[in-house]
Order: sequence, then C-alpha cells, then structure tokens
Amino acid sequence: MCFTFVNLPLVRVVDPRFVPKLQLTKSFSLVTAIHDILKNQHILLTYLQSEYYAALGFFTDLHSYNLWKALVYALDIVVYPKDIIMGTKHNQSSHRPRSPVSIFVVLGLCCFFYLLGAWQKSGFGKGDIIAMSITQQTDCSIPTNLDFEPHHKSVEVISTSEPKTKVFEPCDAKYTDYTPCQEQDRAMTFPRENMIYRERHCPPEEEKLHCLVPAPKGYTTPFPWPKSRDYVYYANVPHKSLTVEKAVQNWVQFQGNVFKFPGGGTMFPQGADAYIDELASVIPIADGSVRTALDTGCGVASWGAYMLNRNVLTMSFAPRDNHEAQVQFALERGVPAVIGVLGSIRLPYPSRAFDMAQCSRCLIPWTANDGMYLIEIDRVLRPGGYWVLSGPPINWKIYYKTWKRSEEDLQAEQQNIEDLAESLCWEKKYEKGDIAIFRKKLNDESCRRNSATICEAGDADDVWYKKMETCITPFPKVENAKEIAGGELRKFPARLFAVPPRIAKSLVPDVTVESYEEDNQLWKKRVRHYKRSNSLLGTTRYRNIMDMNADLGGFAAALESPKLWVMNVVPNIAKNTLGVIYERGLIGIYHDWCEGFSTYPRTYDLIHGSGVFSLYENKCNLEDILMEMDRILRPDGSVILRDEVDVLNKVKKIVGGMRWEAKLIDHEDGPLLPEKILVAVKQYWVIGSTGNSTTDDQ
Repeated sequence: MCFTFVNLPLVRVVDPRFVPKLQLTKSFSLVTAIHDILKNQHILLTYLQSEYYAALGFFTDLHSYNLWKALVYALDIVVYPKDIIMGTKHNQSSHRPRSPVSIFVVLGLCCFFYLLGAWQKSGFGKGDIIAMSITQQTDCSIPTNLDFEPHHKSVEVISTSEPKTKVFEPCDAKYTDYTPCQEQDRAMTFPRENMIYRERHCPPEEEKLHCLVPAPKGYTTPFPWPKSRDYVYYANVPHKSLTVEKAVQNWVQFQGNVFKFPGGGTMFPQGADAYIDELASVIPIADGSVRTALDTGCGVASWGAYMLNRNVLTMSFAPRDNHEAQVQFALERGVPAVIGVLGSIRLPYPSRAFDMAQCSRCLIPWTANDGMYLIEIDRVLRPGGYWVLSGPPINWKIYYKTWKRSEEDLQAEQQNIEDLAESLCWEKKYEKGDIAIFRKKLNDESCRRNSATICEAGDADDVWYKKMETCITPFPKVENAKEIAGGELRKFPARLFAVPPRIAKSLVPDVTVESYEEDNQLWKKRVRHYKRSNSLLGTTRYRNIMDMNADLGGFAAALESPKLWVMNVVPNIAKNTLGVIYERGLIGIYHDWCEGFSTYPRTYDLIHGSGVFSLYENKCNLEDILMEMDRILRPDGSVILRDEVDVLNKVKKIVGGMRWEAKLIDHEDGPLLPEKILVAVKQYWVIGSTGNSTTDDQ
C-alpha cells in the first residue's frame, strides 16, 4: 500500500524544505506522504492532473491511485510543472494552513477509497466482472499485416494490391532539343506580325510529352567555369550553323571536338572586353553602381559573359530562330540566358529591374508601334540607368551603303529614337563611332512629356502574358529633384544584404525590415545544412543554378559567389517579390510551373525549390512539373527540394521512375518538424542507353 514518484522534477514543491525530502526518497508510506503534504501545504495538483500523472506511471497500484485522488480532491491542491512556476517566490505565502477537520475528512476519504480499491481488486466488484468478460471475448492475437514503416522518413509502403511506380520511357531522339513553349512547328502557325510567332505558345494538355528528353550521344559534363566561357563540347550542342553564318564576326569557331568562343560579336569583332572598356568610360561599371544588365537579342551572350568579369550579372535573351541554339550555347558556357523576344507581350521582369540595358545590332525596330519596344525597355530600366545602342541606325553616315538604306531614312530613324528617348525622360550622354549611350533621369521633376502618354495607375510588375502598352510607366513619386525615384540602391556587394527600397517603403505585403533580415539569417542556416549533405554546393561543380520559388532571394544571396549564378524564379501565383530580388543585385524571371520554362534541355546543374509542390498541388499535375525539371536538368545534375513530408513522399514516388536517385533528409532543426528535404541526382544516360550508370552509358 505505497506509491512511487517517478521523475519527480516534474513536480514543483514551493517550500524549499520539502524539495530534498521528495527527491531523495523513492518510495514512502501513504501516511508519511499525507503528513508531509499537510505539513507543508505546497504540493499543488488538480484532480485532472492526477489522471495525467497516473497515465505516466506515478502510481504503482489501484489502491494508491484511489487514495491519491481522494487526497487531492479533498485538499483541492495543485501540482505545477517545475518549468512553469520555478522561481515564483511570491506563491510561497499564498496558502493558508488547513484546519484539523480537513485532516480527518481526508483520512476518512483515504480509508474509504482504500477499501473500495481492495474490493475491486478481489474480483467481487461489478466493474471487474465486466472487464474480465470483455477481456475474455477480445482477440488479442497480433495481426500479420501491421505496417511499422516510419512514414515521415520515406515513401509510403506500397502493398501488393497497389500499382507499382510508374516508369517513364525516353522520348524519341528528335526531341533532344525540345523546348515545349517555343517549338518551331507550333510557332509557324501563329502570326508573324510583331514577332508573335516567336513568343511563348505552350502545348495543350493532350499534346504534352510524358517521356524523358534524352541527351545526345556522347554528352559530357561541361567545362568548369571560367574555362566554359571559352569552350563548349560539340557533342553537347551539335550545331555548326553559327560557325558558318557568323564566321567573320568572331562569334564562335569549331576546333576538333569543341567550339571556341573568342569573345567577339557583330558590333565588337575585336572582342567584348574592348567594347566594354569603351562603355565603362561613360558608365560607372567598375565601382559596383551597375550590377544588373539586360541584353536584348544576345546572340551567344559574349557581352554577358565578359560583363561577369566586371561583377555584373546580365540577363540575356534571344528568340529560338534560324540562329540555331544561340541561347543554348550561352547556357552551356555558364552564362545566364533565356529564350525570349520583344514582341507583343511584356517582358517577364519587374519594373525598375536593370541598371543598364543594351542592344548590339539586335535589329529591334525601336520606333515601330508608337515606340512600344523602347517604352517596354523604359519600364524595366531603373531611374538613373543606362541604355546602350550600337548598330543601325547609329553611325549611319558610314554604313548606309552597307546597310542598303538611304541616308534620309536612317537619319530620320535615329532622330525618331532620340525624340522618343527624350519623351521617356532619357538624356543622350555619348555618341561616338558605332555606340550611343542614353541615361534615364533620376525622377520626372525635370521631364517634358505629354501627360496623356503616362499609364494610368496600375501594377507595372503585373506582366505575365500581359500585352505591351504604348503608355509610359510613371516614375515613383519623390519629394525633391535630387531624390532617386523608387529609392537609392547601395553599390554591390553591399546592396546584396542591405534593405531593398521596396521593403523599406513597405511595398511588399507582409514583409517588414525585421522579417527580411530574419529571412537572410534563415537561408544562411539552410545553405549550411545543404552543404553538409552536398559538399560540392558552392563550388564550380554547380555553375548554373535555379531556384524555382525564390521568394526574397535568400537562397541565392546565401550562395553568392563568382563561381555560380542563380536564376531566381518567382511563380506568377506566388507573392510578387521579383522586384526585391533585383534590388539586391540578383537576377530572375516570372514563370508559371504548369508550363515549360523558356530554356533548352540540359541547361541547369542544380535545381532548388522550397514549397513549390505545395504551391502547385491543386493547380496542375505534379508529374508535369517534375518532367519539366528533368528536361532542364543536366545529366548528373542535382536537385534540392524542401516541402511538407506528405508532398515530398508523392514526389519521391514519381521520381523513382525518372532515373533519379533520391532520398529524404531531416529538416535543419531536427526530425520532429513536418517539413523535410529531398535531395536527388539525375543519373547519366543518353540516346540509346540501356543502363543507368555513368560507366554503362559511356
């Protein structure tokens, strides 16, 4: 007739004299316990809490449990957990001594409940008879089909009655360079007016491929940066047409089993470095003022490749046209680029994104459609940013015969461009030889423009599949003529972790300065955790990296290094944070992951996604997103996904049939959190492969 206190530190005893007595005594008689309790009057335990402690095994038999219930009910006393009231000294004097009557009542109740417990234990109690009857009728045999698999660690166990993992077969060899939303056959069915046929035209659901896009035979891991800037394996991009078409312009040369990129271009045949040096004589490229740039009609992106030497990230784009694989060459070189065109749809970038933009013989009709294309460049150009135009009609007096155009026509075209630039609040800063440089003013305080051409109030960052307009995006309001519209940016690299103006001005819903800084620390912690699983992260092994749901750009900022670059994708259904990403000196793009991405196959070394599949779970088929990831991921490329465990289990089941090796690992804060991390590697295989390993296929 005794009871034992287990793990007594859970019980808080206010009177210091009572603490050592209970902690040093493992078992004592009920009478002693009652005496000490009444003497000290400071063990506090409610009736319901006694049920809880009983479940934990504090009481060794039914007698002790019933006596204890009677005791705590009579005294109306409470036991608090040690961690709740530790140090609350003012509670020590809050309880008055009990009267002798209470003592006799308690003792009487204790004796009653003791006898009640003994009677039930003897088997004569009705409750015990019922319990024994139920026990005898119950089948306590252990089922043979119990599932002890820890589901928070791996894929749900599939019983023999469920279908096996779906295995995805390789596509036909003709799909080696498949770009779902820029396919030539589909493009030719659309109007050529305003380059509409070169814009995104994605296949309907019934025409989507559900096979794995193969790599060409002989595919090899690209050269590491910076060697990749100058050399690309022929087997990876087996297209020689540019070596013939652009031979005199020094774009690309074919040597043995590689392509060599000398760094030339149509307007800089002597090399991109010399061209950039001339620009830098006017534009402050060297001091970090210019960090993000846009190259319209980029060719093989040699300008962007050499701007990386000046610590400038360039977003290059060009259409998929008769200049075969130009964007594919750019990405194979390790240079940021996407398939794109200035047509009828707004560019997939936010307003005030780029510090400079350039057109190097891009042949875009800048004054056509009431200046719509230059107005779109103005939308994405930051106040104080620069626009470079090299090529027609600049220097028309020298080239009008070569271009087979009249002097009057070319002179009128240049004048129209300059008039349009003035209406955009741009100022021509430089013209020499083949180059003209304009600068956008800091604000509209000194602008002379017709107010009728200004766009009405609206979201200038709402651009996904939105038509271009001929109205001018207004400057953000300023308080004086010297203030930079939209906010001043610090020079890079300080700008990477400085508070972006959009956040400082509370322009991003639910994002504050404090939450932004916390997000930075969180992603630094997460990237450290990733590196413990993949020590090659942050090295030249992964040059082209994509973040599928970039949010504030914390992942890219934590990884920032000259060895790599990150394409920060902001889904069109997520919070619009791409403007913040550009203000940090990073680059990115809007996209809908229910559709194909504007790039060639095998163009990214590593793909990261946080919460992507939860975001799209009820929007489109997760299988389609994973198939698109597989298309753009290089053989032997890696994937890091973080999401809820149930979602990742579905993902892991699908990729099991995609020639990926995948596993789930715990959250950086431990195994008890429902969010997990899936890490995977795409196996090496090429056209005609039968095995899955690199050795087999090579």
